[in-house]
Amino acid sequence: MLLSYFVYIVTNQKKTTLYIGVTNDIQRRLSQHYFDSQNARKSFAGKCNCYHLVYYQGFGSIEEAIDREKEMKKWRREKKNRLITSFNPN
Repeated sequence: MLLSYFVYIVTNQKKTTLYIGVTNDIQRRLSQHYFDSQNARKSFAGKCNCYHLVYYQGFGSIEEAIDREKEMKKWRREKKNRLITSFNPN
């Protein structure tokens, strides 16, 4: 199966804020988050300087990716942190 859609988590430098999103192009989306933070955009990720990728998961359909994003957004911070640490120990 071709993984064309991704759920991702980015954070700020101090890892105090998490942003969860969906994209079909992680590289482009990270560039957008970085640009938004450098230009004081009014987006949540831009205001919080969230552009450090700490987690991603691929899916074959946009529906699956959106379902996973919605699920993860309901989680408590501790559960998100465990997921990130299991994927990216550093």
